[in-house]
Amino acid sequence: MVDLIMRCPECDSTRIYKDGFRDSKMGKEQRYLCRVCGYRFSKSSVKVNVTGKISESFDPGENHHEVRVASGDAAHEKVDDCLPFVSREDVSSHDISIAEKSLYGLPFYNSKRQLCAIPKEAKKLDTATENKTVAGISPTTGQNTNGKIIGFLWWMKKQGYADSTVISRTQTVKRLQRLGATLNDPESVKDVIAQQKNWSGGRKFNVIMAYSTYLQMIGASWQPPKYRKISKLPFIPLEAEIDQLIAATSKRVSTFLQILKETGARSGEAYNLKWTDLDYNNCTIRITPEKGSNPRIFKLSPKLVAMINNIQKTTEKIFGSAKIRSIRRSYQKQRKRIANKLGNPRLNQITFHTLRHWKATMEYHKTKDILHVMRLLGNKRIQNTLKYTQLIEFSEHDEYVCKTARTTDEAKELIESGFEYVCDMEQVKLFRKRK
Repeated sequence: MVDLIMRCPECDSTRIYKDGFRDSKMGKEQRYLCRVCGYRFSKSSVKVNVTGKISESFDPGENHHEVRVASGDAAHEKVDDCLPFVSREDVSSHDISIAEKSLYGLPFYNSKRQLCAIPKEAKKLDTATENKTVAGISPTTGQNTNGKIIGFLWWMKKQGYADSTVISRTQTVKRLQRLGATLNDPESVKDVIAQQKNWSGGRKFNVIMAYSTYLQMIGASWQPPKYRKISKLPFIPLEAEIDQLIAATSKRVSTFLQILKETGARSGEAYNLKWTDLDYNNCTIRITPEKGSNPRIFKLSPKLVAMINNIQKTTEKIFGSAKIRSIRRSYQKQRKRIANKLGNPRLNQITFHTLRHWKATMEYHKTKDILHVMRLLGNKRIQNTLKYTQLIEFSEHDEYVCKTARTTDEAKELIESGFEYVCDMEQVKLFRKRK
């Protein structure tokens, strides 16, 4: 009796759905989709001549036939492993059998094998196609570059490097490879670095640091070229410009910016914030440090508390499972749109780290206490904080926003908004904040 029930050739399930048509030499053919394993197939499949025998026990992780390519007119190469075809027919007594499997249904461990092709129907390969190599193998040196990069990444993780450092230095070493450098040859790396005319001295310095870390992993050394990182004063925007970005960006990005503005935290520290770091009773937030900094606790404004509460609690992290690169790219697109709309190109210079410089600069301007700024930033070395002292030469004619308060609640709101008390006049308290 003929079995008329359609079954999945991968898992033998009968939960088969029609999934459109595919074009072939025989015309349009019905395509099917298995709802159990997700396998997509059609009645006409890739046919491969094999000889083999059924294995004694079924194991989905093992191959079930000992295979060799049949002799004939087809061009073929010898394979060192067998193709894991699934069949319900006992072919052990057959000399040669035809096993069918959809072209895109071959498991991942068959990805490096070449399909048989009849010479008359084989596609012509140009020189560029013929010279292609397996992914991850350098065409010039034949090295397994992907394995080295992954090993470098994992070595830095084991050494305790910060996640941001691991990512940046891994990307830098990969960039050197794409430019043609041989990682085990320091002179080759020097040549590549010297050829990059568009790289600044600071960027070349960072590349040298990344490659030196790689050499440390493999136990080698080199004499690095003498490039120096030129120190530049950071861009300090106006508070009004920061508020414009916060008001015009999306809910998640604006909340992220407001946290950076009020705390001066690094973007990675803000990204790693969890709901358990919030203290709603005292309106505070606890910053878990990165890059060897000190932990801090900050008082939050009612505005920021309300913005955080508007975010849905989908994960233990405040900003969900999205990667920080996704948040940064979203911000960059929105920032460009806002800058064009307002006609202010200065907005494009405001990065996440710019808000850390802005917070430190404003705090030093108000307190003139470098140790206070050092504690606010979480720095362990005062040398990392001293650069902000160069940015407090504000003019005596700086413009301020002036506010008055007649009650304690009004004064409290002004102080939480960043205003500083000036004096009393006619039974009114005067507050000011730099524009």
